Amino acid sequence: MGTSGNFSVVTSHRPLRVTITSSGADKGSLSARDLPQIDEEGQVVQGSGSPSAETLLHLAVIRRCAAGSVLHTHSVWSTLLSKAYAREGGISIEGYEMLKGLEGITTHEHCEWLPIFENSQDVPRLSERVAQTLTRHPSAHGFLLEGHGLYSWGANVTEAQRHIEFLIELLCRTHGSGLGVEPLTDSQFSDIA
Repeated sequence: MGTSGNFSVVTSHRPLRVTITSSGADKGSLSARDLPQIDEEGQVVQGSGSPSAETLLHLAVIRRCAAGSVLHTHSVWSTLLSKAYAREGGISIEGYEMLKGLEGITTHEHCEWLPIFENSQDVPRLSERVAQTLTRHPSAHGFLLEGHGLYSWGANVTEAQRHIEFLIELLCRTHGSGLGVEPLTDSQFSDIA
């Protein structure tokens, strides 16, 4: 919504070049001028605009997970879940058929660990913590920032887009009372669907 979130795509691996949304750009009406290209240090090498304030988080994911695209959104669902499970440092997602939508996962019996990090304006330090955690959990498909939103990634934008968000909404709808909201009844869920 509006200027929230940020998106990136790797356009070259050697040397590393990443196209990323500009800070403050309305994500619903992006144009080429809102998409500067940065290098491995986050410095603009082509185009104009100021890269996202969270550029270092994108670069940490790209380096640790060989991601081709990183998407950061601020959905209501991910924000609720991030606050509810922050104390645990993350949440396990298991037993859902849609887990097979995650790249490399072939069974609903998979247990996906979704780390949750305390939000911080110290992005360099936060990006180091993210990189360390992703080194320990290399098969992760996303992470949450507490009270902030979701980061997900993949080989390309399409893959990054399908990772995690559905499962987050599903957890919120089914475990609503633990999140400070009531779960939907079958009739309420049918009305929405």
